[in-house]
Amino acid sequence: MRASVTVRVAGSTSNLGAGFDCVGVAIGRWLRVTARTAPGKSIALERSGTLSTLETAPEADLLYRGFAAACRKTGREVPLGLALAAHSDIPVARGLGSSAAATVAGAAAAVALLELKLDAPALAELASELEGHPDNVAPAVFGGANLVLREPGGLVVTPLPIDPSLALVFAVPDFTVETKRARAALPATLPHADAVRAAAKSAALVHGLAHADARLLAAGLDDVLHVPFRRGLVPGYDEVTSAARQAGAYGATLSGSGPTVVAVVAADGVRAVGDAMVRAWGARGIVAQAFHADRPAGGYETD
Repeated sequence: MRASVTVRVAGSTSNLGAGFDCVGVAIGRWLRVTARTAPGKSIALERSGTLSTLETAPEADLLYRGFAAACRKTGREVPLGLALAAHSDIPVARGLGSSAAATVAGAAAAVALLELKLDAPALAELASELEGHPDNVAPAVFGGANLVLREPGGLVVTPLPIDPSLALVFAVPDFTVETKRARAALPATLPHADAVRAAAKSAALVHGLAHADARLLAAGLDDVLHVPFRRGLVPGYDEVTSAARQAGAYGATLSGSGPTVVAVVAADGVRAVGDAMVRAWGARGIVAQAFHADRPAGGYETD
């Protein structure tokens, strides 16, 4: 057992329109967790940054649950007197993968602290089972942009190319949308014709990202599987996405289940698009902040 370890895990955006539940991209917002053993028999959890307002009991926090799940998977006991200190700049409950990052960080901290035999694919599988969003977990583990499929034999994760001329611009409003509520908004079934259209749009998204194809990106970012049913949970969604397109974005959509909106833009247009989205929310009396990612972030790191 090591005395102390620090793990850094990226946040992520998922879906990107028609990539519903299967496309995820790591972004340059980070969760840093230091794990160590301390005197006593209790769990100590210190939170700062965007986590400072959370009131979840330590035993129920996804950081600890990820740590404990890695221990169970490898037949180890959670150390007595475990102390976790976490700092994050990933907005919480905004569709930017904060839950997946916490789960991965906890599990990765256990692997490093206790020197567990758990490789990256096994870590991704474990975290996906616990957190439930493999399209966020995969970027947190492997970095980059990923296509994720759940097959009978387990997760299939493959890198997705993104043309270097593209950037992602995010507008993060000052309200939240709970994932459970966003899931509840989805219908149980869809007409076959809609499913066919969704499949074509998903293919358009993947090809459009790889080749910066404007027409395919516009089609792929115009989702039919989840956005039409969730947009009502995000006040100002239509105005914000329209403002992004008018400012030069190829398209804009929900990041994850929202309320953050992500736009795909040419790299030289990030400022104009970000400002336009913030102004559009401001016109509704909603405060928002913008940031951008010129390229996907890397996978988790351990010190």
